[in-house]
Amino acid sequence: MSDRPDTPENAEPPPAPGDRAPESGGRPGEGATEAPGGALKAVGWARALPLSSSVRAGRAWARRHLEELGWTEYAAGTVDDVLVTVSELLTNAHLHARSAAHLVLTWDGRCLYVSVHDGSPQLPRPREAGPGATSGRGMALVDALADDWRAQADERGKTVTACFHPPGHPDH
Repeated sequence: MSDRPDTPENAEPPPAPGDRAPESGGRPGEGATEAPGGALKAVGWARALPLSSSVRAGRAWARRHLEELGWTEYAAGTVDDVLVTVSELLTNAHLHARSAAHLVLTWDGRCLYVSVHDGSPQLPRPREAGPGATSGRGMALVDALADDWRAQADERGKTVTACFHPPGHPDH
């Protein structure tokens, strides 16, 4: 997994060697490869998004990596769900935690993990938002869109991770 710091104007540096998903013919589930001995080798990417960055930049960054995995062609509906989740988790980090966000995408051949770490130890929870409310639906959306999600606090804040299985995958 690469750790790329955010750069001015949210420009992304060229990929480092080993930073791209293996070429796979583009079908979901083929991005992860087997390591020697038959163990699964995951692929992933990481990006820091300071408070000054936009949620849109994080969403565009995630879309580029989903394209590398072939998901935009074969799992377009799941891509939309992933991008809404990225938006919600980054918004929560910036708005509610008032923190930079660290976005990580990891594909292990079974699940695409979308993780966002921020500086607040307060765990999110789905809540009821009234019909006129302009906020309060983010985690309910994540709960509805992701196959699974969890949140874990640590000494530096918390990480919220959502899991997505592509359509046609045995776990979906």
